[in-house]
Amino acid sequence: MTGKILRHVPFLVALLGGVAVRWTVMLGYPGVLWFTGDSYFYLGRALRSSPSPSKTLGYSFFLDALEAAHSLALVAGLQHAMGLAVAVMVYVLLCRAGLPAWLAALFTLPVLYDAYQVQLEHLLMSEALFTFLIAASLALLLWRTPAWWMLVAAGLLLGYAVLVRSAGAPLIPVVFVVLLLRRGGWRHAPLFGAAAAVPLLAYMAWFHGTHGTYGLTTSDGIYLWGRTAPFAECAEMKPPSHMEGLCLTPELRAKGEAPGRLIWTSEAPPRVVFGNVVGEEANRVLREFAIRAMVAQPGAYLGAIGDGVGMAFSPERFPHPTASTEALYHFSDRRQLLPAGKSYAGGVSVLSDAVQYEGSHEVSRVVQPYADRMIAYQERVYLPGPLLGVLFGVGAVGVLAARDRRAALMVWGGAVVLLVFPIASADFDYRYVLPTVPFACLAAGLAFSRLFAREELGEMASEGAGREREAVPAPASRALRVSRWWGSPGSRRRAKGPASEP
Repeated sequence: MTGKILRHVPFLVALLGGVAVRWTVMLGYPGVLWFTGDSYFYLGRALRSSPSPSKTLGYSFFLDALEAAHSLALVAGLQHAMGLAVAVMVYVLLCRAGLPAWLAALFTLPVLYDAYQVQLEHLLMSEALFTFLIAASLALLLWRTPAWWMLVAAGLLLGYAVLVRSAGAPLIPVVFVVLLLRRGGWRHAPLFGAAAAVPLLAYMAWFHGTHGTYGLTTSDGIYLWGRTAPFAECAEMKPPSHMEGLCLTPELRAKGEAPGRLIWTSEAPPRVVFGNVVGEEANRVLREFAIRAMVAQPGAYLGAIGDGVGMAFSPERFPHPTASTEALYHFSDRRQLLPAGKSYAGGVSVLSDAVQYEGSHEVSRVVQPYADRMIAYQERVYLPGPLLGVLFGVGAVGVLAARDRRAALMVWGGAVVLLVFPIASADFDYRYVLPTVPFACLAAGLAFSRLFAREELGEMASEGAGREREAVPAPASRALRVSRWWGSPGSRRRAKGPASEP
C-alpha cells in the first residue's frame, strides 16, 4: 500500500506547486482580471439574462449561479480549481492507460504551470469552464467501458460546453463517430448523442422565444465573413449583385486588418450594408458570401487556416489580432479601469454591473509584491509553440500506436478540432489555443501506453506463471497462461475444464 502511494508523490508535488502559483495570483490580483468587451458582456447577461444573438450564455449562467456570494474572488478561485482538476483528470487517465506515475505527471506540467493558462483562469472569461466541461466529459467516456449513466452525463457536459463556447460544437460529432467505432458503439453513441442534444435544444427553444428563430446565435455569418473577406475577390467569386458590396475596398484591403479586428471596424462593409450584422437576414447573407469565397478560393482559405495554425506552433508570440488584445493575456502591474459610461444588456454601465455583482467598489486591485512575481513568472514559464506542435505530433502517432487507439483518436481529434475550428470559422487568438493544451498532453501521453502496457503484461505473466506452476500440472499451466492473456472468456472457460478432471 505504501509503495502505491509513494509512486504518486511526483504528481502530488507538482500539484502543490500548481496550487502555489494560483494562490500567488489570487494574492496579487484579488477578484478577477477583466477582458475588454467579453468580460463585460458575460457579466451583464448574468445580471439581466436574455438570449443574445452574438454569443451563447453558458458562462453567464455560471456567473448567475454564483451572484448571491457577491465575490469575484470566488469565481476566480473556482476557475483555478477547474484548471487543477483538469490536470488531475489527465494524470489519472494516463495512469489507468498504463503509464508510469512519473511519466504521467510529466504530461500534466503544461496544464499546471503554463503562466498563460493560469492567467486565463483568472480572467472573467469562459475558457476555464469550457475546458473543464470537455475534460470531465472525455474522462467519463474513457473510463473503461462507460455505463449508461456515464454516457448520459458525458453528453450533458459536452452539450453544456457548447453553450459556454459554441466553438465546441464540432466535438459532439467527433466523439459520436469514435463511440460508434468502439465495441458496443451502436448502443453507446445514440445515448451520448441524445444527452448532448438536450441542453442545446433547450437553449434553442429559449432563443426562439426571443428572436423568433431556432438557433444558438445569429452571429456565425459575420465571423465567417471576417475569416474570408481578406482574401475574397469578387472577380473570382462572381457573387450576386446584392453581395457585391460585401467585398473589401482596395483601401480596406491595404490596411491588412486581422479578421478578429476587421469585423468590429465601423467601415467594415457588412456594417455599412446591414447596420445590424447579427440580424437573421444579414447572418444568412454573410454566411452565404463566406461559403462562396471558400468554394471559389479554397487555396486561399486553407492558407489562412495554415497561417493561424503556424502562429500557434511558432516560437514567436504575435500581436494578433491586435497588440491591445494580446496584451490582455499578460499579468499587469496596474489595476484595470472599467467603463463608467458603457452598458451591456440594458445595464447602467459596466462599472455599475461589476459593483453590483461584487457588492463593493473594489472590482480591480493589484497587490505587490505578488503581482510582480507573477509578471516575472510569466516571462519565463510557459509552453513554447514548437513544443505544443510536438505534443500534437506525438498525439497523432498515438492514434496508430496507442494501446487503445480509439481513445487516442477521440482525445487527439478533439484537440485538433479545438485548435482548427476557431481559426477556420473566425480568426486565430491565443485564448482559443490554450484549451487545446490539456488534450494535446493527454493524447501525447496515450501514445506511450502500448509500450508500457507490454512491460506490465510481461511482468504480470511472469508472476502468474510462477504461481500456476506451483498449483497445477505443467500442461494445464501453459494452457491457462496463454488463454488468460490472449484468449476470449470462452477460451478461458474451456481451459479450466481439463485442469479439473482426474
